Order: sequence, then structure tokens, then C-alpha cells
Amino acid sequence: MFAAEKQSIEAQIRTYLASQGIPEPEEIQWNSIPFEGDWGISTPCFPLAAQEARSGKKINVPQRAQEIASGLADYLGLPAGFTRVEAVKGYLNLYFSSGEYSVRVVDSVLQGGAAYGRYAARGEQVMVEFSNPNTHKAFHVGHLRSAILGESVARILDFAGYEVVRANYIGDMGLHVIKWLWNYAQYHLGEKPPADTTKWMGELYSEANQRLDKDPELEAEVREYYSRWDQRDPEVVALWEETRQWSVDHFEKIYQVLDIHFDRWYSNSEMEQPGKQVVEELIEQGIAEDERSIGGPVIVRIDEKLGLKKEKYRVLVVLRSDGTALYSTEDLALGIRKFSDYDLHTSVYVVDVRQSLHFEQVFKTLEIAGYEWAPRSQHLPYEVVNLPGNVVMASRDGTIVLLEGLIDESQARARQIVEEKNPSLSEEQKTEVARAVGLGALKYPMLARDNAKIVTFDWESALDFNGQAAPYIQYAHVRANSILRRMEGDLPESTPIEHELEPAEIELIDTISRFPTEVLRAAEEYKTLHITNLAFDLARTFNDFYKQCPVLKAEPGVRDYRLRLVAAARQTIANALNLLSIEAPDVM
Repeated sequence: MFAAEKQSIEAQIRTYLASQGIPEPEEIQWNSIPFEGDWGISTPCFPLAAQEARSGKKINVPQRAQEIASGLADYLGLPAGFTRVEAVKGYLNLYFSSGEYSVRVVDSVLQGGAAYGRYAARGEQVMVEFSNPNTHKAFHVGHLRSAILGESVARILDFAGYEVVRANYIGDMGLHVIKWLWNYAQYHLGEKPPADTTKWMGELYSEANQRLDKDPELEAEVREYYSRWDQRDPEVVALWEETRQWSVDHFEKIYQVLDIHFDRWYSNSEMEQPGKQVVEELIEQGIAEDERSIGGPVIVRIDEKLGLKKEKYRVLVVLRSDGTALYSTEDLALGIRKFSDYDLHTSVYVVDVRQSLHFEQVFKTLEIAGYEWAPRSQHLPYEVVNLPGNVVMASRDGTIVLLEGLIDESQARARQIVEEKNPSLSEEQKTEVARAVGLGALKYPMLARDNAKIVTFDWESALDFNGQAAPYIQYAHVRANSILRRMEGDLPESTPIEHELEPAEIELIDTISRFPTEVLRAAEEYKTLHITNLAFDLARTFNDFYKQCPVLKAEPGVRDYRLRLVAAARQTIANALNLLSIEAPDVM
């Protein structure tokens, strides 16, 4: 917001350092000063003093840092746009005029609109792989956190200036698919899926396991079916293609409800043969050891290859003894394919925390094999979601909670609250609000907790209009919208502040101004909780402002500024919710 002034200050700092024979830094680091009566920025002089010390001068670094800061303060005087300049404990502090700062914050939001907080394009491409459901199974709530977390991370990275490629890696082949195909071909051939496709497919998968548990001799039929797949029997392939599409089509419907889209779909079936080729190359390079001749698998002794004395990466099995592919086989090929298909700066895998060692092994194996981009592959782990009653999901025996069921329940519960809070809404409005509030209630808890920690989900806290939950934040947006709807005419033009700011105004302005910084922090750390926390802070500080500061009935000059502040708060809340893939409704 003070880019021009900051640029001018930096130029003056460099001029002063050159005149004193102090080496210039490549970049001048700026930090925001927490509000204590004034807003400001600060730059440390310790790196400059430390650099002098490294050059051989005998100096006391803290003392020298303070000397440099004091010299800079004297040299700068009182630059335009600032009210005071201080040298404190080795830091150069510059303070803004509170009134001017407040106006600039609001103006910046209203000029930026939906782009407020967005960073300029970096020219760096990042792939975020997430969701990754298995075909021929039910789409249950176990898939929910990956889908919601991945979409939000993708939105945050995009907002931070990265070119984001959203990828979905589906498990469309493996023993689970063969079991399903065998069961369908033997007992259900010709049947078509009902409307709740994944539920039906999950039931058939559970049925297949029950048949095999009851009569283990049927395993021979399954193995024979797998052999037909390996030989690409046209009948088996055709059935697989048709039934696989049933799953994919239903996945798309669920993603549409969740407001999620993908730029690229990968599948493990297309990685099977390339993965085997990668393994052969690892054997030829002496990286992998082929023990199939003695009945063993193909392995990579990662620690040994790295010369590590202490066990860290262990041994990665990259091919079974019978030559069939493993997850590792396919993930090696997938890693190579991603960087071949795209010019990626980073490839992020949003996958269950239990796969952490697996990805460490895969990435390190690719690095040993000479792929220079391998260190730029990152695993973003997430923990499970506990549902009410400590529901444990197991698609094998059919004890699952379907995602569609959870979505329907969220909207039904939200609809009941909407009926109580605002019965005057039209039926269409009630349906739309219930959908937005219900989905927001599902998504927020998944994003508001550190991704590596378990989420314990319960409806009471998820649908809380007075606590740290999506409906509370959405309602703050509605309140702001309600004030602006009652405004007569257009939003007032920007004018200087002539009244003394109230504490509630200051806190709201400060929170709004933090949004761009939190976007960058969330992108750098891949942590959505920075945005959920800020969104809650925005709602809380706006509600405090709403209660303590009259807007429409304020004096004309105060009224004009506060209307603009309300509009800025509404926009920033909407922008934050958008990064969480949560709608900001106009009424509730």
C-alpha cells in the first residue's frame, strides 16, 4: 500500500550505506510493526553489522547495528507519508499516519476487489495432486479431507501468483478392481448403475469380498481373471473401460457439488507398464537389485545407496517377485510423467499421512536415479477425520459413510437452521443458503486444523453461528451486505479521515491489512489454517465493529468512511472464504 514510499526509502538507505562504505544487501527486509497506536514497518540492521564483522572488522554486532540504524534515522529525517522514524535496538522503524494508512487499506481493497491480496504472476508452475479416489468403490468421507484440502491449497497457491495445475490420480486398477469385475461378470452382468452409482459399486465390492471369505476356493477364479487382464483380454478390458467410466462420471458429479475441478487426470493403470520400464532401468543402473531369480522381489536399498550408517529410508520394493506392479512401481512412473508433461517448479502430493515413508522412498529413489527435479516433489500429508460416534470406515466389509450422504445431511441440518433464523426467505433462497452453509460447515473444520492432525468432526460446532465455524464467518459477510443494501446511492468516494478512529475500527483495519501477508504465508507453508484463522478474525473484528460503531446513523464524514470500511470488510471476507472454497452468501 505504501510501495512508492517504501521504494524511495530503500533508495535512500542504499545511498547512505554507499556513502559510509557499508556493503549493500541484495534485498532490504521489511517487517510490519504490530499496531500500538500507529502502524509501521521495520528493517533490521543486524545483517549489515554481521557482514562487516565477517569482513574482518572487530565490532560488537548489536552495538554496530544500533549505530547503523541511528545513522539511517538521522539521514532520512521525516520522509513523506511517515509520521516518525526511530532507531531502536538495531532496528530502523518508520511509522505511518494512522488516518492515511487506514484510508489506503480500504482504498486498496476496494480497488482490488476480488483480486485484493492476489500476488503478481511468478512464472512458476506448481502441480497439486489430490483427492485420488479408487474406481469400483464407494466415494466415502475418507476421501473428503484430501479433496477439500487439495482444492484450497491450489486456490491459495494460485492467489499467491503460481500457475497451478490441479491433478487427480485415480486408482482404477489393482486387486480391488479385479475382484469387482469378477463379481460383476459372474453375478451381475448386464446391470447398470442406479443414481447413487458409487454406493452401488461399493456394495458390489463388499459383496465380492464376502463371497471370497465364504468360499476361499473362488480366489482361483479371481487370479485367473487378473491373468486375463494382464494379457489384455478384449472382453475384460471392454468391461473394465465401461465400468471404470461409471465411477469417473459419478466422481465428476461429486466434484461439481464441492466446487472442485481438475486440469489433469492420471490413473494407476496408465502408469503400470511405464513403471515396470523404470524398474528395468534402475536394475540396469545398478540402483535396484533383482532378486526374482531366487523368488524375491526387485528392491532398492536406499540407505545403502546413500551411504547412510543409520537407517532412514530403508528398503523400497519396486516390483513383486512375480513381476507385477506395486504402488511404488507406478509412483516412480507418475513422478517422471508429471515433470515430463509440465514445466513444474514443484509437485505437491496431498496424500494420507500414512504414506509419508512411501513418498520419501519414491522421491529419494528418483533422486538417486539422477532426476534433478526429484527434490522438488513434496508430500503434503493429512490425518484422518473422526465422525460422530467414532465411525471407522472399511470399504472391504461395507461399513462406510458415503460422502453424498454426509453432504445431504449437512444441507438438511443447515436448512433447518435457516428456517428458524430467516423464515421469510423464498424457498429458492432457503435452498441456496442451506447448500452454501451446509458445504461451508463441512469444509471449514477440514481446513482449520493443521493438516497433520486428526480432525474430530461434529455437527454442533460445524454449524455454530457464534463460534469458529464457517456459518459465523458467512454471517459476518451477510451483515456487511445488509448495511450496504440499506445505503442510499453509491458507495462514497475516498476522502481523508477527519475523526479519531475507534478501537474497533483500528482492529478491523489491521485485520483487513493482514490478508495479503497471510495469503503468502499459507502458500509458502501449504497451510490452509492461516486463512481459516484470518477469516475468523475478520468476522470477529467486523462483528465487534458492527456492535460498537454506528455506520448509517453516523455523522456524514464518519458515515462515508465507515461505509467504505464495511465494503472493504465484506470484500476481504469474501476473498478469504473463496480461498477456502466456501461461498459468501448475501443473505442467510
